[in-house]
Amino acid sequence: MAELVYRPVVGFARTLFKVWDLKIDCQGSENIPRSGGAVLVSNHISYLDFVFDGLAALPQKRLVRFMAKESVFRHRVSGPLMRGMKHIPVDRKQGETAYAHALDSLRSGEIVGVFPEATISQSFTLKSFKSGAARMAQEAGVPLIPMAVWGTQRLWTKGHPRNFKRSHIPITIRVGEAIEASRDKYAGAITRQLRERVQELLEAAQRAYPVRPKGPEDTWWMPAHLGGTAPTPEQVRAAEAH
Repeated sequence: MAELVYRPVVGFARTLFKVWDLKIDCQGSENIPRSGGAVLVSNHISYLDFVFDGLAALPQKRLVRFMAKESVFRHRVSGPLMRGMKHIPVDRKQGETAYAHALDSLRSGEIVGVFPEATISQSFTLKSFKSGAARMAQEAGVPLIPMAVWGTQRLWTKGHPRNFKRSHIPITIRVGEAIEASRDKYAGAITRQLRERVQELLEAAQRAYPVRPKGPEDTWWMPAHLGGTAPTPEQVRAAEAH
């Protein structure tokens, strides 16, 4: 089927990345299968994560269908693009509809992108994972592909103004080896294994990241345990509780 929207959007995004002079370091794309269904699972620290996660699949000539909040599909600009790229709307009140849609996509040989933390992590650390990705992979009989992104929070994230004028920002992407989602294993156990692997990839991406904050006013994008001033997971939870 012709991709009349997705491929032009990819071309536009690549042009923007060149204009912004983003320094993209992507390793592990060969772990994404060249054919057949798979669930691509990533950490979530930015509104733009899906763009960079999708970029990692391009060397394998694959396009990823991401599960995204239904409200994004209602937006007058992003809505037609999201539908044209065949991404999957998720209505929290009717999650089973999105789940069935994702299963159909997987069984037809598509790669489905999932953020199992559900929302952006404002501490820039991994939150707990929901088990939907593992259950989907089990039911569709496809592998899970873990990955991590780092640096995307500096472009646009929750609680901070987007600033696309920032140039030369490094973006580090690491894709891990496939995890089999055996039907005879408990989905919770697979989810724990998946989260551990994404954590390892995230730490690898952070170690490989070529820059550090320029000064005290630039530490907001670093997690507290790495010496930054991002809120701790406990502080985020306390703020959300009020």
